[in-house]
Amino acid sequence: MRHLNAINHLGRKSADRKAMMANLASSLILHKRITTTTAKARALRTYVEPLITKSKDDSTHSRRVVFSYLENKNAVAELFREVAPKIAGRPGGYTRILKTGSRPGDSAEMCIIELVDFNENMLAGEGTKAKASRRRRSPKKKTAETAAVTETAAPAAAKAKAATQTADTTPEAEIKSPAATAENGETPAEEKGPEAEESKE
Repeated sequence: MRHLNAINHLGRKSADRKAMMANLASSLILHKRITTTTAKARALRTYVEPLITKSKDDSTHSRRVVFSYLENKNAVAELFREVAPKIAGRPGGYTRILKTGSRPGDSAEMCIIELVDFNENMLAGEGTKAKASRRRRSPKKKTAETAAVTETAAPAAAKAKAATQTADTTPEAEIKSPAATAENGETPAEEKGPEAEESKE
């Protein structure tokens, strides 16, 4: 049983396993992408990512600590000169595992493990895609949207109000008041009586 046994021994003794992890980590740092089994890639991820974090601090002590794990001065130089500046702004998660199917001989699950910041194709795709937010809209955005809607609706409401006012004022102008008709010399139809008829005669 493997209860509480977090380390995958990979069918090797301790010294062989450490040597294999050091070789895989050196190859990954030098070539930026390697093909291996999924079990080894998962073990390599936990081995190499703390070393990449250590490379952010470029000091003699950090270089010696990393060299004690890798035991390859070319890989150490590549890590501190080329890899560290590119991953400086990334807070962990420096590697990506891409599964490629099973191996023909023994059907072992194979994968590609790579450094995230050195895959130019995926970086270009991420730049063009607009990342969809899963968070709820903030109240500030909602108030801004409602303000924009009211601004666009205000001119339409003003135009409608002006049209109703002009419609209300035109009948009043057309209907003449009795005083105005008297000034023009016209008498209202109601006031026309026998006196009006006598004056006509």
